[in-house]
Amino acid sequence: MTASPTAATAATNTATASPTAATATATATDTAALTGRRRIAFACHADEDTLPGLLTLLRSLALTNPRVCEDFLLLHPGLPESALDAARRLHPRITARRTRLGRWEALRAHEYDTVIVLGPDMVVLGDIGPLLRLRHGVGAALQLPLPSGEPRVQADEGLLVLQREWLADSTRARLAGDGVPGCVVPLDGRHDLPVRRLHGGLPVPEETVILRFGGAEDTGTGHGEERSPAERARARYEMADDDFRTAYCSLPGPRHPALLTHLARPLLERGATVDLARALALVHTEEGRYREAVEVLLSVTPRADQPRFHETLGSALMAESRHAEAETHLLLATASPAVAPKAFSRLARLAWLRGDDESARAYAREGLDAEPVNRTCRSLALLPGEPAPDVPGDGQLAHVALFASGQENAGDKVLPEAVRLCFGADTGPRRWLPVPVHRLFDEVALERVNARRALVVGGGGLFLPDTWPNGNSAWQWNVPDAMLERITVPLAVLAVGYNVFDGQAYRRTRFTESLRTLVEKSAFFGLRNHGSVERVRALLPPSLREKVRYQPCPTTVLSRLSPGWTDPVRRDDTVLINCAYDRAGLRFGHDYGHFLAEMAAAVRELGKRAEVRYAPHTPADERFVHDLRREHGIALPVEPLYDLPNAGIYERFRRTRLVIGMRGHAGMIPFGCGTPVLSLISHPKLAYFLADIDRPGWGLSVHDRDLGAKLAERAAALLDDHDAAVADVLGRQRPLWETTRANLAELERCLGVPVEAAHLTGPGVPAPAHRSPHEGRPPSVTFGA
Repeated sequence: MTASPTAATAATNTATASPTAATATATATDTAALTGRRRIAFACHADEDTLPGLLTLLRSLALTNPRVCEDFLLLHPGLPESALDAARRLHPRITARRTRLGRWEALRAHEYDTVIVLGPDMVVLGDIGPLLRLRHGVGAALQLPLPSGEPRVQADEGLLVLQREWLADSTRARLAGDGVPGCVVPLDGRHDLPVRRLHGGLPVPEETVILRFGGAEDTGTGHGEERSPAERARARYEMADDDFRTAYCSLPGPRHPALLTHLARPLLERGATVDLARALALVHTEEGRYREAVEVLLSVTPRADQPRFHETLGSALMAESRHAEAETHLLLATASPAVAPKAFSRLARLAWLRGDDESARAYAREGLDAEPVNRTCRSLALLPGEPAPDVPGDGQLAHVALFASGQENAGDKVLPEAVRLCFGADTGPRRWLPVPVHRLFDEVALERVNARRALVVGGGGLFLPDTWPNGNSAWQWNVPDAMLERITVPLAVLAVGYNVFDGQAYRRTRFTESLRTLVEKSAFFGLRNHGSVERVRALLPPSLREKVRYQPCPTTVLSRLSPGWTDPVRRDDTVLINCAYDRAGLRFGHDYGHFLAEMAAAVRELGKRAEVRYAPHTPADERFVHDLRREHGIALPVEPLYDLPNAGIYERFRRTRLVIGMRGHAGMIPFGCGTPVLSLISHPKLAYFLADIDRPGWGLSVHDRDLGAKLAERAAALLDDHDAAVADVLGRQRPLWETTRANLAELERCLGVPVEAAHLTGPGVPAPAHRSPHEGRPPSVTFGA
């Protein structure tokens, strides 16, 4: 039964203040609109006279902030292409705009959320992170006071940090008046230090971030022929292109992938060094460009005693499914005590995915000798000595999935069971043959699958390029096209998701080719949200697009699938929070500090209504509680979901009053248990799900400038009228369940197997007890090395 939401709950459902409020109508490809991720750009106006200064500015920005590579708007009155090319050689994201407005053209860059306006007379000497993290008003360093004694903003040539609401022509007039307008957020003077203040050759203060020269009369030149300290500071960045490239590529520590790639390629074309080739290959690997990584590494000739190079090459070859070559280089890498643990873990994974469990155990034991706490080696060392007998049961189905165990992702543990519940109460080995998704689908696997009634692939976000990468399919199922085409039993893809992050993309045609073969082969092809349906259809020829249909993730209807399910009589007075830290750069960008501070404010406010507890899905998720305690003095009790069996995970979610989660299944599983949810959106899939249930107001971007206040307000609405919130969740489940039942009836027809769950009508339907899909199978492999 459902009830009408109260006014407070309705306000939560239809809130429009969040960047994700337009999720329901946003296209699936507009991932920035879905996640609310900030778009940041630098802007600078230059003409022929000031172009040399602009080039110096670009070099200084890269060498002092090597991890920064935002869009750079080059505003100009009509520079020739040759002049623009000089800037493009130094920066990969230059956009040239011809204008008569000078630097004020930046006020028309409405496609950005933050625009940092610099001048060609500036040199960057320090960390500009605070400018990238600024979220309000117009940032400017206040300059020497007017005759009246008031400070002023030097808007025509000084630093400006403009937020989206101030990208308007009227801002120029506001900044041109006397005094400091209310829109200005004063910045410390070190962010915009005029050289004219350094009289008589004074040294440049060490804390200076941006040094501004401001004209020939203000160069700060010392006496005689000697350059002033300010001029010497600028001269460090006046260099030839190759010298600049070499200087950047030689910097220690992390560098921005796009900038490193842009600057390293010309050097490699003239003769690569082993270290530079490895650095560039690591960038390609991070971006899922494994073939390019292999090509770069094979363009140089390493020595046998360069283990880090061999480990990188071995890993890249492994990602391209060039297994024999990969093993050779990984074995060379084991010679170094520092590299051996990672190399042995790679070798163990390589042996396992090739079906050689004995070698996998042997490599894993050697890896544990080198590093006793290595998680991958510990998992593989425990593989059983004898494989389970291959005895097909009556009507047995094969199931390709990620079978998580141990301390792996709690959501991935639940998924296989949820998918199997769609076909009936028996989720154990009598009915199901597990086919690990990452293991090479070879002749042995093909024979076993073809001996079953049908093959089910899913669920989960299997369309992801960089989790256990392989060169056979370029997504998580390690299946060559030739083997896929030889499957003779009916094949169903069920509730799979297109899991690419905002800022991430498939870069290989192999994925598109594999996807087409899979769709052609499938009797049923269902994706878990409409966003995934739209993204995948766009990759297919018109003749195959209609085969792709919507099938909600079974976790969203768990209470209707699970035999004997009963809703709790009472719930604990708790709120569970979950955050995710895999691919943190793609999730948070420059806003992690902001996110943490806003969450601290929300936790303090929520603590007035309920006990706030933290529910990590993986051990890595616990970073949130450590950072929250260290940075904001807040300690949260932790309920590690990764240590619980599936029944324990369900129990935690069904008995709490609210779940606030960043992982997809931190929203979908509790929703399927009938519990209200709010999503912290750092990945498009969360917005896709909320759009499917017509509740975009249940999501807030991790980048939202007022995240803490909005989250506390929406959580309060759900907690204060909890019965209506639960009723709303159950009402949102109903269309998902009707879609699922219709699809299961279709599956029963096209697979030729009985699907018991298609006849279920709702929670509490009695059925035989079921066994966990983890019974009777070896433990899976941990993702981390």
